[in-house]
Amino acid sequence: MAADRRSAISVTAISVFLLALLVVAGVAVDGRVASSQQDSTTVTTPKTHFKVERPADMFPNTAETVYQNIRAEMAAGYALARMPDLRNYLSWRRFNKAPYRSATHGARYVNNYANRAGQAYGAFEQVGILPKGSILLKDSFTATADGGIYPGPMFVMEKMEAGFNSQSGDWRYSMIMPDGSLFGETKGVSAEAVQFCIGCHATRQRYDHLFFLPEEFRLAPIEAGQ
Repeated sequence: MAADRRSAISVTAISVFLLALLVVAGVAVDGRVASSQQDSTTVTTPKTHFKVERPADMFPNTAETVYQNIRAEMAAGYALARMPDLRNYLSWRRFNKAPYRSATHGARYVNNYANRAGQAYGAFEQVGILPKGSILLKDSFTATADGGIYPGPMFVMEKMEAGFNSQSGDWRYSMIMPDGSLFGETKGVSAEAVQFCIGCHATRQRYDHLFFLPEEFRLAPIEAGQ
């Protein structure tokens, strides 16, 4: 599913500026100028998260520079989903030092955030069981080998009331596209499109169905219960 035209144009404009940064960071560039092509993803229901064609590697400081330049635009796109609880997510606690590439999220660069109720996520493996109302999310962007920078989906987990869904550990999964459209939501719109989230996270029942970011990207852990 493509990002909307407005987001694609604005983000592509800054991707030209950032192309030099990507070269310095060691990204494999094949000589083509960053184009306005959209993130190469399929629109059919995936068995795993959307894949990105020809993803590029960036050094952490370069990835952080890119993110700081595009995150406001990304947040504005997600806000079109009209989910008030998510609109101010950039003010939430962030748990990673720099964006990191997540193989389980289509090789995109992601950032981990939690609202106040879910801040204990920052205790990582010592987190315990998060309370109802906890919201964890990852925003994402794509860096491609031809120098393109594109916003990606937002991946959201929200802890619901006990009994909401035993398979998901009472987590509701949502996937919001860069244009604010809702790709899928547990027990909601296109629930089957995010069913793979439940299956993947079910392998982490001992950690309340949670995965944690790579240790080298973590900020100092907080104490459980803080």
